[in-house]
Amino acid sequence: MTTVVGVRRAGPRVRDVVAVGRPAFWVVSIVPYYVGILLATHRLVPPLDEWPRLIVGAVVMGPLVWLAVLAVNDAYDLPSDRLNPRKAKSPLLDGRITLRAAKRLAFAAAVAAVGLSLHVGIVFALGVFLAVLLGYAYSVPPVRLKTRAGFDVAVNALALGAFGPLAGWAAINPDLSAFPWLMGLQGTLAAVGLYLPTTLADLEADRAAGYHTIAVRFGARTTYLIGYGAWIAAAALSVVLAATGTIIPRSMLALEVVMVPVLIAAYGKLIGPRQSFRGIIVLAALFLFPCGTFALTYTGIISI
Repeated sequence: MTTVVGVRRAGPRVRDVVAVGRPAFWVVSIVPYYVGILLATHRLVPPLDEWPRLIVGAVVMGPLVWLAVLAVNDAYDLPSDRLNPRKAKSPLLDGRITLRAAKRLAFAAAVAAVGLSLHVGIVFALGVFLAVLLGYAYSVPPVRLKTRAGFDVAVNALALGAFGPLAGWAAINPDLSAFPWLMGLQGTLAAVGLYLPTTLADLEADRAAGYHTIAVRFGARTTYLIGYGAWIAAAALSVVLAATGTIIPRSMLALEVVMVPVLIAAYGKLIGPRQSFRGIIVLAALFLFPCGTFALTYTGIISI
């Protein structure tokens, strides 16, 4: 018993810290980060001399940024998390990590993320600093954008759909004026479509805690339809880009014409007003197929 107490006083265990950082979420930002690298280099595998900086960037975009924003989010979301069965195994709820420790973890991860990002580049570091700042604004009162309907969606969709590819691009090329912004728009629309169902999964807990998220404000049906509309818009934009040969190679047009109805139908089948995360995961996995084909054709590895 004495040993256990001593360990707890020394600080949270590594596995508990990792649990707060949600490793399953790391890929959500690392994949868009890689897409930005691919767009900047036109190569499936970046040049070897760039790997050290890019690996540092991946560590920043994955474990560190997520730990910074999720630890502070968990610290200020305790009222709703106590009412949410999905959060029952949270390290903060069962006492493995204290509220004070969570806030310290968030600050330490934020400092480490910004500090390490300087090794990638100044533009990249500025982006990471803004992302962390936005993460705090999302969770911490009095700003707390999570409880401001519309802002909750905008923060997450822009962070995942636009900031991720932009960060990957900046890691290679600090000239952001050359970034293909239409891809950022498509990514943001797709992120809206995938993020809104997560607000439905937490709807009852957020409503009981008095959090005015977009799902609480507009209800399950309207929130679902907004997400579905954004998903359709993202799919339609990919067809337009392929048809005009803008960013997406025109050779992908036939595949886009086939896949777009599939993705739209899959959203209607897998996502609903009463949402679980399983449908979101399956839909995101299905979305990876056209994304992978784009990577292969964009880099010239295959020709359709």
